[in-house]
Amino acid sequence: MKSADMDTTVWRERGEPLVAGSGRGPLRGLRLAVKDVYAVAGHPTGAGNPAWLAEAEPQPAHSWAVAALLDAGAEVTGIARTDEFAYSLNGTNAHYGTPPNPAAPGRVPGGSSSGPAAAVALGEADAGLGSDTAGSIRVPSSYCGLYGLRPTHGAVPVTGMLPLAPSFDTVAWLARDAGTLARVGDVLLPAGAEAGAPFRTALVVADLLALADPGVREAFPAAAAELAERAGLHLAHVPTLGADPADLAQAFAIAQAAEAWECDGDWLSAHPGVLGPGIGARFARASEVTAERRATAEVAVHRAGRTLRAALREDTVLLLPAAGGPAPLIDESPERKSALRDATFRLTCPASSAGLPCLVLPRMSVDGLPVGLAVVGGHGADRRLLELAG
Repeated sequence: MKSADMDTTVWRERGEPLVAGSGRGPLRGLRLAVKDVYAVAGHPTGAGNPAWLAEAEPQPAHSWAVAALLDAGAEVTGIARTDEFAYSLNGTNAHYGTPPNPAAPGRVPGGSSSGPAAAVALGEADAGLGSDTAGSIRVPSSYCGLYGLRPTHGAVPVTGMLPLAPSFDTVAWLARDAGTLARVGDVLLPAGAEAGAPFRTALVVADLLALADPGVREAFPAAAAELAERAGLHLAHVPTLGADPADLAQAFAIAQAAEAWECDGDWLSAHPGVLGPGIGARFARASEVTAERRATAEVAVHRAGRTLRAALREDTVLLLPAAGGPAPLIDESPERKSALRDATFRLTCPASSAGLPCLVLPRMSVDGLPVGLAVVGGHGADRRLLELAG
């Protein structure tokens, strides 16, 4: 069902609601925007690509996350847009257009969970169910001034979610306020995950902070100090965590690309020319990753992941900008967009490489535009991060 007045850059399908909830439970009445990579029973999954959608059959059952949220009383307001195959951080789609960003008009919303982020920022949904492989919930949260959580890898079942790179894919979600973010987390996260010592130390890493734009670097100390004061954290400044951010990002990109091609390469090879230019170029590079390059990259990613996990003891978090800068203009120069994407990707890769949870708080402003403060916790610290958000 399609609403006659719906914004098709934000929504693929929308209803009143599209799928009703159970009518009971802690999320009763919560309006949910579901990224178009999740199975919603009775509807095909479109993956942000019209050729894929044309061949897709209606799903026989809900994905695990959608079913859990419906059982808890949430209703699916609609199926929201995604960057093609969830393989982008920008928030644009060559086929369906760019969803609006009400927190930064004229600028991209961030991707690839672009539709859910726009729907929540516009007030057309209370929470957005997205995904995060290399920043796809964190970047839209940052650009749109929202709260977001990428959970510990494997904490929430990805059953019924289209994969991009399974070694890094996570179910993820965003909301306008910390309370709603936590309510969704209470349903999706495993019971008992709240155990653990209080956070005492917050690491600030110089070579990661240096990746951000000057305005972000200027705003970051006050945002970090405010969070530390409120949460009783000691700020510990260190020069590096070991891995060079550029080297890790390059290795992560190769490992991610190899898995993306494993997931989608056969279909894309049989459907040449169906991708927009940016995503098409990314998949073309993915098709060229050799087994040797992949193996070398995976060693580097796993090594960096071990180092970060060791640094984030039970009482320690990592603070860093959620993105390299505010959302770029929709018509920003390709050079500027590429530079910001590279910086942002280097900031998101550490948590993805380590499989660690990351909370985004709307705590910074640069020239009147939102930038998120990211808080990375140790393995399984998801619920404690949500408590920190509150």
